[in-house]
Amino acid sequence: RKRKSVRGCVVGPDLATLSLVLVKKGAEELPGLTDDQRPRRLGPKRASNIRKLFALEKKDDVRNFVVRRQLEGKKKNKAPKIQRLVTPALLQRKRYFRSQTRARMVLSKKLKQDYSKRLVEYRQEQKELRAAEVAKKKKEKKTKA
Repeated sequence: RKRKSVRGCVVGPDLATLSLVLVKKGAEELPGLTDDQRPRRLGPKRASNIRKLFALEKKDDVRNFVVRRQLEGKKKNKAPKIQRLVTPALLQRKRYFRSQTRARMVLSKKLKQDYSKRLVEYRQEQKELRAAEVAKKKKEKKTKA
């Protein structure tokens, strides 16, 4: 039997499954495909997407609105771990990092001032040493003449 191709992909009787996308729906429903509306299995995981889904405001607690699903045969239900959730621990960590950055800036500023002060002292010492050496050479020149 001749193998037929669908848009460049080889299709034959030996293939078990095909991954296809419905582009356009006709007048009638396709049984088992478009005739029933099944809800999505999972809800959103990101905090902003949960807010968008339930039209929440910033002050509303997202944790109360997360989509939970009941486990079959058990009384437990599962919920995703919410990502990008602003918690007190996160805010504390942010404050800590900012204070560390500020402390580093203050320290580096102080070190820079100390260094510049020491540099001025060093340059003055070098100038005095050079002046003393020049004076010494002048004195030797005078005594020779």
